[in-house]
Amino acid sequence: MIIEVIVQNKEEAMEAQKLGAERLELVSAIGEGGLTPSFGTIKQVLGSVSIPVQTMIRPHSYHFEYTESDLATIYDDIKNVINLGGTGIVFGALHKDKTINQEVLRDIINISAKLDITFHRAFDEVPSQEKAYHTLLEFKQNVRRILTSGGKADCETGKYNLSKLVELSKKYDGPKILPGAGLSGNNIEMIHQTVRADQYHFGKAVRKENSFANGFDEQEFEKVKKLR
Repeated sequence: MIIEVIVQNKEEAMEAQKLGAERLELVSAIGEGGLTPSFGTIKQVLGSVSIPVQTMIRPHSYHFEYTESDLATIYDDIKNVINLGGTGIVFGALHKDKTINQEVLRDIINISAKLDITFHRAFDEVPSQEKAYHTLLEFKQNVRRILTSGGKADCETGKYNLSKLVELSKKYDGPKILPGAGLSGNNIEMIHQTVRADQYHFGKAVRKENSFANGFDEQEFEKVKKLR
């Protein structure tokens, strides 16, 4: 089982790797749900760890419909990641009707065929997750995983939907399902019994006092790692 952990800087990235994380999601402005980190932060983190780093590409937290100006920023930010030696990004774009914006995904993949994309929780806003999954199948060479809580507020509430998505992923050999939101050392075993994903995404639950303002909680990490 792959453990992915949210980090905000070089120090956290190094500590998460030391504690046993196998992949990182690098973000800034976690209070807004995670935005694109600065160039300097991306450079420092990519140069400090040996595990994969997925860098959030999100210019604002208002919605997932992007203007031409937003997209120009997004494309430049992705080029920065590539130029710094990274290949992993976390991204999602929707149309006004909340369906997947395939045109933008194609434009992003055209920047670099090496891109390893996590389609983020914009996926939880689509009208039909099953239809959206089939849409993303077209991009499975680059969209490797989908971060989702099954369309619900958290993974515990969405566990049955997540289980269906995991089955879809296996059936079509498509993007992996990466459950995230509300996961902790206390509920991961119960959720995993239903969901059966091979990777999970953790945020504040593996930190001291459940706060992104604090460092990681080694005991919580150990609870999570027991599922391996």
